[in-house]
This record gives sequence, structure tokens and C-alpha cells, in this order.
Amino acid sequence: MSTAGINIPVPRATTSASTKLRLGSLTALVIGSMVGSGVFSLPQNMAAGAGPLAILIGWAITAVGMLALVFVYQSLATRKPELDAGPYAYAKAGFGPFIGFNSAWGYWISAWVGNVSYAVIVFSALSYFFPAFGDGNTWQAVLGASILLWLIHILVLAGIRQAAVVNLIVTVAKIAPIVLFVGVVAVAFKLQVWSLDFTGLGNASLGSITAQVKSTMLVTLWVFIGIEGASVFSSRAERRKDIATATVLGFFTCLALYALVSLLSLGILSQPELAALKNPSMAGVLEAVVGPWGAILINIALVVSVVGAFLSWTLLAAEIPHVAAKDGTMPKFFGRESDRGVPSTSLLITNLLVQAFLVITLFAQSTYQALFYIASAAILVPYIFSGAYAAKLALTGESYESGEQRAGPLFAGLLATVYGLWLVYAAGPAYLFMCAILYAPGILFYIWARRETNQRVFHPAEAVLAAALVAVAILAVYEMWTGAVSPL
Repeated sequence: MSTAGINIPVPRATTSASTKLRLGSLTALVIGSMVGSGVFSLPQNMAAGAGPLAILIGWAITAVGMLALVFVYQSLATRKPELDAGPYAYAKAGFGPFIGFNSAWGYWISAWVGNVSYAVIVFSALSYFFPAFGDGNTWQAVLGASILLWLIHILVLAGIRQAAVVNLIVTVAKIAPIVLFVGVVAVAFKLQVWSLDFTGLGNASLGSITAQVKSTMLVTLWVFIGIEGASVFSSRAERRKDIATATVLGFFTCLALYALVSLLSLGILSQPELAALKNPSMAGVLEAVVGPWGAILINIALVVSVVGAFLSWTLLAAEIPHVAAKDGTMPKFFGRESDRGVPSTSLLITNLLVQAFLVITLFAQSTYQALFYIASAAILVPYIFSGAYAAKLALTGESYESGEQRAGPLFAGLLATVYGLWLVYAAGPAYLFMCAILYAPGILFYIWARRETNQRVFHPAEAVLAAALVAVAILAVYEMWTGAVSPL
């Protein structure tokens, strides 16, 4: 995940023909939505729990699962052009208001927890120059991250929009070092290092191949969050069909970069050596090949890239409940705007939550990896229900012409749904429990929103789901209190 560190969304009302996005811009939006902090830490994140064979299998599963999700958003963008709010709108249209709300809530959680991870990784990178910042979770790092957070808050309130020069700087800072890294590491690649303990079974701490593959799943999901970027901004596309093309182009570009970064690194340092690197681990790998200047380059590139992403994801994280409030999914107060058109109330609540989690990272010594695991697990609800909605449309024939082929979209929708459920299993109880704790308070906001619009709060099935969510959240609190599980 990164985000469009280069593409801050503007309010829908200001979108005109002159600001419509063409294929090139949409493709850049998709790539910019995915390439961010995650890729800079891939070598360590993947090697921490898996050997080369399991990492290969993990990328293969991810390629199939994410491609199915790509086809889902491709299909939904053209079949349901009236649904312009992205994944949560699909969940709401297909499975009712409570599922739709939880999809919006989960997407929001993923966005602002992702922002916390950005703050941690920025100061972890800066610790290369200033050791007091440690892994990004010391008091010095939390203080610095808090200052950065509220400076960005002030900038967004002022109505900041990305200028072309910032766009260029951030894009180059993201892509150029990654391409350079792939080129240099490919030349220095050693097959004997890569094939050393190829299965990872020589390291008892990694476990079975299945366990190793599971350990890679949330990592690979994290770096692909943003694949729905063109869909989220579908109302701004010049041509609807460009959304599908941009999504496919962005997916294959990022898949190639990600797989090369993680797999080539295993030919430079062994799995235990990679697992021991501090993040951003690309810096440690490049330093092993070219010396200290490689680490300096990667750390500087990451800071520039993530600060740019932090700015735009701050606004995006605030935009999610703001847009949801406009259609009654979230309480109306989230929809308040400043005189400059900035979602000020939503922005304040979002950044207060980011600040609270920054403080938690100090006391819980939370790492970048733990935070992005939570962000990845939180986004599974909107992803799963997007796939399920595409499958539902294919089954019922809604939006299909008589005789139109439906087997392909049905297969893609079912595969995307199964992939999402597999990720839920792969996440494990610790991160699912943490997500339950974050999801459960949302029920109060859902009730608030439904009463504001004088609508029935729960249908029977929704009431059962809400009760189950609260029960799991209570169990999660108990398990974390006793120390049985600890995602942070």
C-alpha cells in the first residue's frame, strides 16, 4: 500500500469535463495507489516467515487472487457505473446497509491505521541518520511523527492540492530507486545463496510450507491495497472502459516490481539474514551490494515517498467517512466541510485516531509490520463483498443482457471471494481479534446514521451479525487482556 501520494481527491462537485482523468492518469493513479512504503520493506517482511519456495508460492497465489479482484473491479466499474464510491458502495448495493456500513468502516480503519504505519516507517528510515528514532516507535520517533501528522493536518485544512512539481518529485522518488534496486540486485544475484535452504524447512522456526505461505499473505495483500484506486475515482474517468484497462496495467506493473524485489533479494542475503534486517529492508540489501550509499539512497527515497503519500492518504482517509455520510451510510456530522471544501470534521476525527495509535505504538512497542498486518486484515471485508457482489450479479443476471456470457465474471467473483476468505484464515486470530475490536464500535455509528434518516436499524440477519461482532470483540479484549494474543 501506498496511496496516491500524488493524487489527492477533490470533492465531486468540483469535477468538470476539464478535470476528467484519461487512461494515463488513471494508470498512474492505480500504480501510485499501490507503490509506497510496502515495497521498500518487502525483503524482510517476506523472509521473516518464509523461505524461497514458500515466497514463490505466495506470489503465485497472490497473482491469481488479486487478478480475480482486478477483474471484479473491472466488471463492476462498467456494469454499475452509478456506484461511484468504490468498494463499500458495491457491498451496500449487494448485501444491504449494515454490510455496506462495515465495508466503509473497514476501509476507513485500513486507511488511518495505514497512516500510522507510514509514520512509523518514516522515522524508522530516519533512524539510519538519527539512531534515537530506533524502529520508529521510540518516544523521539512518536514525537516527530506527531508533529508531522499535525503539520499535514494544517496543510490539508488550508486546502492543499498536489502541484505538478510535487507530483514529479514523489513519483521519481518512488519508482526510480526501485528500478535501480532491481537492476543492481539482478546483476549481483547469486543462485547458490537463493537455493540455500530453498524450502525453508531447515529453519524449524518457519514451520511447514503451508505455514510459511500463510505468513506471506498479509504482506502481499498490503502492497496491493490500492488496486481499487481507479474504481474509487470512477466518476472522474473520461471513459468508463479506461478504468478496467488502467487497473490491469497497474496490477501487472506492480506485480512484476514486487516479485522481483522480494525474490532477487534472496539471492543476495540468506533468509535468516534478510529476516534480521531492520526496515526499510531494501536499504540493507542494496548496502550489501554497493556499500553505504545504497542504504542512504533507499532511506531518503522512502522518506520522500511516504511523506508525500502520508499527505494524500490523510485526506483520503478523511474522505471515506465524509463520502459515506453524504449517502446516509455514516452519521451526518462526518459530512461537514470547511469553507475551503475540506472534510474538516472527518479529518479531525481521523487524525485524532492516528495520534492515539501513535501513542499506543510507544507503549506497546508496535512495529511497522504489526500495523500493516492490522490495516491489511481490516480491508478484507470490502474486498470480500466486492467479489461476492460481482458473483451475485452474474448469478442473477442483473446488469447482463439476454444471452450474454456470465461464466467468466462468475468465476472471477467467486475466486476473489474465496481468496479474501483464505486471507482471513491466513491472518490468524491475533489480527482478526484486533480488527473485531476496531469494527465493533462502528455499530454505534451505524445506529446513529440509521436513526438520523428514520430507517429501520437492523433486519433480523443484521442483528445476528452485529451481536456476533460484539461477542467476538469482547472475547478479543479478554484474550488480549490475559496476554493470550497480542497483535501489537
